[in-house]
Amino acid sequence: MIIKKFSSKTEADAIDIARKELGPDVVIMNVRTIKKKGIFSFFSSPQVEVTVALEEEGEKQPPKAPAMTALEQLAAKQKEIEQKKAESIKVSEPVNASSTPYDDVDSKSNNALEEKLDSIETLIKKRLENEDSKVSDEVKSEPHTEENDQMKLTKLLYNMMIDNEVHEKYANQIIEEAEKANKPNMPVDYFLTNIYQKMILKFGQTSVITPAPKGPKVVYFVGPTGVGKTTTIAKIASKFCLEEKKKVALLTSDTYRIAAAEQLRTYANILEIPCLIIYSPAEIEEAYDRFMDFDYILVDTAGHSHHNEEQKNNTNVVIHALDEKTQPEVYLVLSATTKYKDLISIADTYKEMTDFKIIFTKLDETTSLGNLLNLKLYTGADLSYVTYGQNVPEDIDRFDPQSTVKQILGG
Repeated sequence: MIIKKFSSKTEADAIDIARKELGPDVVIMNVRTIKKKGIFSFFSSPQVEVTVALEEEGEKQPPKAPAMTALEQLAAKQKEIEQKKAESIKVSEPVNASSTPYDDVDSKSNNALEEKLDSIETLIKKRLENEDSKVSDEVKSEPHTEENDQMKLTKLLYNMMIDNEVHEKYANQIIEEAEKANKPNMPVDYFLTNIYQKMILKFGQTSVITPAPKGPKVVYFVGPTGVGKTTTIAKIASKFCLEEKKKVALLTSDTYRIAAAEQLRTYANILEIPCLIIYSPAEIEEAYDRFMDFDYILVDTAGHSHHNEEQKNNTNVVIHALDEKTQPEVYLVLSATTKYKDLISIADTYKEMTDFKIIFTKLDETTSLGNLLNLKLYTGADLSYVTYGQNVPEDIDRFDPQSTVKQILGG
């Protein structure tokens, strides 16, 4: 695995530099703003630093595991690990390049990654200590083995994922991939690092709404009732209008619920932007021609049960009304509190209509974020925004794989 940092004036420029050097398959792991140091730093504009990761060919197609599992190999090499224990437990010290599995990472990148894992590693140690204290007298009387410690760590990481509602299929897959990527004499903290990075890579890139090359960008928002679709549209429209000074028009095809249309109209009045109720595909085409000089046209569709065939057909007609004039984007809005089985059923319904990206709402109403990973791996669709409250426009952000993985692993 290759992990490198690139900096430029903007995030887009830094990502372009990374892709030119490493290829189009890089995954964005972290984005932060940095300011030059020194006496002239006051006159220098800040830079955007992007940390990217790229799986090497050997990692994408790992060789078949030998008869002895990686766990057994680690146990057999425990004596050697113990000799290096002093170095491995000091996460603040850079790791010697000859022993790290990430040869392309400089010492600063290792330190930054280890800092991100510090809270998770501390929690793991505490849980292992608690587990030891609860062991029965019979088990305590058995001789202590290094293999038991390694098995506890693997089981603990697995249980953390299951507790956060990661499906057992994906939890097993992540653990197995991390074990296959283990190298001889690899300290335990690198096993944790490997899992952390693999989960981030599985989430992939975050995809948000960007302007169209020509004309207005048309964006449809679809999904079941009660997930906060209209409020999410208002948050996105507010950010475009207030922060980016873009021209935005709102449309709604939700003629089933008068309250939803009135809610959207209220937000439009506050933002001083147009809002139209549309009753047919022809009216959508008219609205598109009318707002040709706008930056964005955001379309709220009727929320409905994914079992209602008539409403499904109506939604399908609406989202394809402008196919001959432009290339709209569709965002499936889902609640993070919905059961995984139901999320699959909803996603399958809309997959029959079109490709989509995913917005998760109500993150403030759950402590388990495993379904975000589950649905990403099930659908392959990009994750876009997440919302966590009713405040407009504050309670919305682009999806952050790093913070989500840390929460899933108990950080």
